[in-house]
Amino acid sequence: MSELHKEVSDLEQKSATAARLFDIRRIIGGLFVVYGVIVTIAGINPSDADLKKAEGVHINLWTGLAMLALGLFFLVWLKLRPAQPPADVPEPTDTSGS
Repeated sequence: MSELHKEVSDLEQKSATAARLFDIRRIIGGLFVVYGVIVTIAGINPSDADLKKAEGVHINLWTGLAMLALGLFFLVWLKLRPAQPPADVPEPTDTSGS
């Protein structure tokens, strides 16, 4: 019986790890950070034509910084409130008396 109990606890631990690994906040946060870095780098030194199109606003720089902030928000949120594994659902008991 202890062998079966050990297997069940190992599967529960793997399930909890998978739930944390595939948390949507990690994916969204990571993508926003990566794209934010790319857009910020593109916006650090814009060409004169880009500035003229954006009416003098460093739009890539500001958008990149906003994307970085949002991505970091998601990753901090993930760190502060990690995903909990689903609670065990009790099996229904037969109360019909048969």
